[in-house]
Parts: sequence; C-alpha cells; structure tokens
Amino acid sequence: QVQLVESGGGLVQPGGSLRLSCAASGSIFSIYAMGWYRQAPGKQRELVATITSGGTTNYADSVKGRFTISRDNAKKTVFLQMNSLKTEDTAVYYCKLTSDHMRDYWGQGTQVTVSS
Repeated sequence: QVQLVESGGGLVQPGGSLRLSCAASGSIFSIYAMGWYRQAPGKQRELVATITSGGTTNYADSVKGRFTISRDNAKKTVFLQMNSLKTEDTAVYYCKLTSDHMRDYWGQGTQVTVSS
C-alpha cells in the first residue's frame, strides 16, 4: 500500500502565496514521477505540474512563471510553491505518484481558496 498525505492548503488573498507538500509512504520501491493536479467545482481534474525522479518538470500554461514544483527524493516528498495566486487557482489540489511500473497513486486532496 502507498499513502500520500498532502498539506499546506488554505485561504489566501489574491496575489498571495502558499506552499503545498505531499509525503509518500508505504510500499514504494521506485518512483517515476510525482505531480500536482487540481479540480475546481464543476470542472474536470487538470494537470498543474509534474516532476520526474531525474528532475524534469512540466507545467500547465496557466501556472508557468507563478508555480514551482520541487521534490526531495530521499524523503519521497514533492512540493508546490504557488506565488501570485489568482481567484481562478481556487480548487482542490491532489498529489499523484507514478511508480516505475507506471501505476498511479493519489492523495486525498487539499483545498486551496483564493479570495479577498
């Protein structure tokens, strides 16, 4: 079993910052990639950012230049630094881990609300 625990969500004003963390535990032998996805009310879940074990990153166009994904391989933790937040960033943010066997595991989600 693999568990992903997210933290760091909350309420922030437009223009503010938040840092999300996701720690993986359990029977993980090798990780291919970790990433963040989000789902706003009434919308489909969408990719925010991903990072491979080698450090290659990928970002949604809507967050490029504002969000930064990073990871601590030793601690099996991925981070998402979110700056210059906008109201349209409001969503539940989910962490995903993809193993070397290309199996996906999801966290329970953390709410991010950007509002004045």
